[in-house]
Amino acid sequence: MDRQRLSSIAHSRHPIAAPIFGVNVNRLLRRAGRQPTARVLDLGCGEAAWALQALAHHPDGHADGVDVSAYALERAAGAAEARGLADRLTLHRRDARTYVPDGDYDLVLCVGSTHAFGGFDGTLELAGRHVNAGGVLLVGEGFWQVPPTPQALAALGVKPEEFTDLAGLVDTAERAGWTPTYAHVSDAAEWDDYEWSWIGSLTEWALDNPGHPDAAEALTAAREHRDQWLRGYRHVLGFVTLVLRRGGR
Repeated sequence: MDRQRLSSIAHSRHPIAAPIFGVNVNRLLRRAGRQPTARVLDLGCGEAAWALQALAHHPDGHADGVDVSAYALERAAGAAEARGLADRLTLHRRDARTYVPDGDYDLVLCVGSTHAFGGFDGTLELAGRHVNAGGVLLVGEGFWQVPPTPQALAALGVKPEEFTDLAGLVDTAERAGWTPTYAHVSDAAEWDDYEWSWIGSLTEWALDNPGHPDAAEALTAAREHRDQWLRGYRHVLGFVTLVLRRGGR
């Protein structure tokens, strides 16, 4: 099955596409505190759940969403239409690294998509270029909640140094010239809801479409992901969303 299509199906019940409850998305956007006319950029936007919610907080603002997945962008367009926000959201199908805007942004979002920039450091540098002088960069990234186990490393397919602990993330941000003004650390309930939604959405699709040529592969992907999570990185990998501004040192 095409990986982008698989991801779109898996996120159908959790379009935020990160282990965060909606109430905490709103709290983070409130703390970002931009003006009603804010220009918003969501890099690796998926179904644009963050961008659309940001527009609800900035009633005279406009958002650009950038993603490589046609499936996710199609859903994003539908969600924008359903919420009456289609005229304030522009979607771009392209690699986030090559997006060239026609100006700068008050709020730049990159939540759960730092891989598009080669990790947290690259996101601070490359996504940060789109933030204007007084703007905010809001980044969601994984970190080691506890020292990584061999099972977690195998499940995630990473080396220990590919993530740091929470304090290390903050240090990295400050070395790059960004100062956290707020953060939300996802709790176990948020992680469980996200993972079960991912697994369950894919499983339900396969069970509802038994004759589809991708049904067996979807079921296998859901089972493999469930085992990697439950037997690997559950309670080991954490997730934090940082609200960052330039300066402070």
